[in-house]
Amino acid sequence: MARNRFWDVDRIGPVQIGTHRDRHGREAHAAACTAPGCDWSADYMSRAAAELAARTHRCNPR
Repeated sequence: MARNRFWDVDRIGPVQIGTHRDRHGREAHAAACTAPGCDWSADYMSRAAAELAARTHRCNPR
């Protein structure tokens, strides 16, 4: 049975934000752009930081 790794998943424009547990068991938040050709993603310790990064992200596909 597969377990859910991400929960509380939201979308801001092309960026998806999800909450997960990092390798130390702490709650972390990941933001990743889903636009074709854009490989941007980052982990943050607070939800507010992840949302701010998602709102200010500008795609630069190559």
